[in-house]
Amino acid sequence: MEIYNFTPLSALAGGILIGLSAVLLLTVNGRIAGISGIVHGIVAPEKPNDLDWRLLFLVGLIAGAFLYRLLNGMDTSIALEASILIVGGGGILTGIGTAVGSGCTSGHGICGLARRSSRSLAATISFMLVGGITVFILRHVIGG
Repeated sequence: MEIYNFTPLSALAGGILIGLSAVLLLTVNGRIAGISGIVHGIVAPEKPNDLDWRLLFLVGLIAGAFLYRLLNGMDTSIALEASILIVGGGGILTGIGTAVGSGCTSGHGICGLARRSSRSLAATISFMLVGGITVFILRHVIGG
């Protein structure tokens, strides 16, 4: 995979916006901006009055990507190089991992580390290490 048109300013702006949205959600709602927890609350709601902010957050997350593409004017298409079976399997494993690890990369890596959570530090180190090992095995050992 090669990265084309890397723009550090848009990456920095995106990081700042992610951080601000996480702080705003925590300040206003007292909630952590972990995407797996937000989606879980939509799929299996425990509190009926807790659904509105979750839906708005998810819609904003998706709409932001489309808005960026529209305003950017560039073709930012992503080509899927794996089969639907592999992507589906990866999605299932990701879902299991977020359930076992009590959160996802956004919950632990952004919000948890910002709150100096040792559990989030351990989780972030774990998924970064396993991700790196997986990429190494798939790209250099298996040759995918």
